[in-house]
Amino acid sequence: MTQIGMTQPSSPAGTGSSPDARSLADARAWVAAGEDLCRTAIQGFDESDWAAPSGLPGWTRKHLGAHLAANADAVGNLIHWAATGEQTPMYSSPEQRNADIEAGAGKPGEALAAWFDRSAGALENAMDALTDEQWTHEVVTAQGRTVPASETPWMRARETCVHAVDLATGVTFSDLPAGFLAALAADIAAKRSAGAGPALVVTATDAGRSWTVAGDGNPVEVRGPLADVTAYLAGRDHAPLIGATGEPSPTIGPWL
Repeated sequence: MTQIGMTQPSSPAGTGSSPDARSLADARAWVAAGEDLCRTAIQGFDESDWAAPSGLPGWTRKHLGAHLAANADAVGNLIHWAATGEQTPMYSSPEQRNADIEAGAGKPGEALAAWFDRSAGALENAMDALTDEQWTHEVVTAQGRTVPASETPWMRARETCVHAVDLATGVTFSDLPAGFLAALAADIAAKRSAGAGPALVVTATDAGRSWTVAGDGNPVEVRGPLADVTAYLAGRDHAPLIGATGEPSPTIGPWL
């Protein structure tokens, strides 16, 4: 089963010279944008809508709703850690995380919607309360990476924005903020460069940006609009993409 919530960013957030640099303010704005898209979709669901498949293999929308709500609680644990110094891991274990999602998927849709609103609101309030110094405090992610607390909004932004698409209500990568898409493309390109797969040069023709993916063979150029090339890197549905000489884009494995 796809478990997108366990991924971690490839590099710390920052405001350097890279075109894909992302600030704390950027990431928090993207969290809100993704949550608004998710909330709008969820509020319109009846029980049959909730029970329908999501865009993630093996998960219904109820699984995804439970994951989104539980993830806000989990990121909130890291914010508590940064604020107090009390070590509060995101999840007690991967097994417990998965069990909680399965249990959540058995809840009525109304309860899931309320959980989402409650956990997202609590996370926003907790982030609002952090001082500049507390944002620099180190926390440990679910995969054991030590990062400053300022990385947590980016972690949450990926969840809310990408899963707004995965709820399968018609939202696409084209509905996501352009800055988020560029930052996500850079993040995934770095992650894919550490694994197996073809070497790529992915170019967003409408943004003047390219990302290199290290891999097997000579690099193949893949070209298309920013939304579509980011969806391609993320393993989501996208419009057909072509190489520099007109050949179809190479097939790549799942993002995670």
